[in-house]
Amino acid sequence: MARKLISGAIPTIRSDEEGQKALNYMDIYRVSHIPVVDDSHYMGLVSDKLIYDLNLADAPVQNEMKKLNTTHVYENQHIFELAVVMYKLKISVLPVLDDDHNYLGAITLYDLARRFASLFSLPEIGGVLVLETNVNDYSVAQITRIIESNDVKILSFFVDRKPGLNTVDLILKLNTEELSGVVQALTRYDYIIKAIYQDRSMLSELYKDRFEQFMNYMNI
Repeated sequence: MARKLISGAIPTIRSDEEGQKALNYMDIYRVSHIPVVDDSHYMGLVSDKLIYDLNLADAPVQNEMKKLNTTHVYENQHIFELAVVMYKLKISVLPVLDDDHNYLGAITLYDLARRFASLFSLPEIGGVLVLETNVNDYSVAQITRIIESNDVKILSFFVDRKPGLNTVDLILKLNTEELSGVVQALTRYDYIIKAIYQDRSMLSELYKDRFEQFMNYMNI
């Protein structure tokens, strides 16, 4: 839930403080938004763009309160909802409120990415397979059955479909680095093995690449 992802680092400013203070915080914490909070009451997000566009660097933010982005989530919302909000609105900081609209803290894009890595078992020991198949042909149940028949478990399962193509990439994180039996079994069922990652250094590069793709996808 959102409350568990709150960063302990992101500060806030009061509405009677100048925009330059927010800019200083943005520079320190490498974000482009800072929450504006008065006595635990969330007023909105101020961005570097807003400060520059409205000449608020040397003026109190309260001069343009109606222009603040009031985007927020509540403490019990799911991580997938948080990701959708941050992606659609292109914000680097996501305020979290309780049911009384009191400010609890904020989630950064880095907090979100780190939680996704944990959620999908990326740090766990094991290999990764990348399969290619027709988008209408694959069956999660069949793939699971094939893999588990080789005494291997799926730790996470991603689907990567490129626009305009009839094929889909299936990215499987498994609980073992010994993948030869699974590869042979999947091949017998006409799954195309596009990539195999067993070596730790190769997996590190894969995770780094996926993390960068995630950050680019969020486009913050």
